[in-house]
Amino acid sequence: QEYFFTGKDGNPLGWQDGTPRPQGDYYCGVGADNVQGREISEAHLEACLEADIELSGTNAEVALGQWEYQCFGKGIKAGDDLWISRYLLYKIAEEFGVGVNIHPKPKKGDWNGSGMHTNFSNEKMRTAGSEKLFYSLCEKLKDAHKEGIASYGSDNAMRLTGLHETQSIDQFSYAIFDRGASIRIPIYTIEHDWNGYLEDRRPASNADPYKIISHIVGTLT
Repeated sequence: QEYFFTGKDGNPLGWQDGTPRPQGDYYCGVGADNVQGREISEAHLEACLEADIELSGTNAEVALGQWEYQCFGKGIKAGDDLWISRYLLYKIAEEFGVGVNIHPKPKKGDWNGSGMHTNFSNEKMRTAGSEKLFYSLCEKLKDAHKEGIASYGSDNAMRLTGLHETQSIDQFSYAIFDRGASIRIPIYTIEHDWNGYLEDRRPASNADPYKIISHIVGTLT
C-alpha cells in the first residue's frame, strides 16, 4: 500500500515551501532532507502488529512524503487486514496532525504515483512451479486485462502512463524483474527454480482489495 502523508494545506509533507528537488534520494532514504513522516509510519507499523495485522515491512517511497507498507495475508483475510490497516493509518496520522492521500497520482509531473502492488501465489506456484506454469498464468491475466483495470481503482490512468515504473494502462506486459511491466516475475521465483509468486503492479493505491482478490482468483481458477 503506497500513500502520501499530507499537511493541512493538502500538499505532501516536505512540500510546504514549494516543490522539492527531483526524486532520486527519497526511496528508502535516511536523513531529514530525504524523509518526512517516518515517526508516523513506524507508529502505524506498531499499531498493526499489535492488532495481529501482519505487516512485513515499511519504507519511504520514491517521492518526498510518500510511503509504503507491505501487508501479508491469506485469502480473504488479506482484504480484511488491508482495510483495517488503512483505518489505523488515517487514525494515527490524525494524532500527528497530518492527513493521508491514497490517490494514485496526487502530484502531476515527474513524480511517481501510488500503487498497491499485489504479490500473490498458491501452493502449486510455491512448491511445484515451472516456467510454463508462470507464463500461462500471465497469459490468463493478459486475456482479462480490461476487466482487471476496471477492478483496480479509480483515476488509475493518471498513474499507468508507461512512465515512472508503470506500464501504460492500455497495454499489458510481463517480464522478469521489470518494474515497468504489468506483471513482474520476481528474481526470487527464478532463483527458486520457478517456485514462488507473481507481482501484479497494476492496482492503484485507492483500489478495493476485495475486488483485487476477486479478479485474480477468479481469473486464475
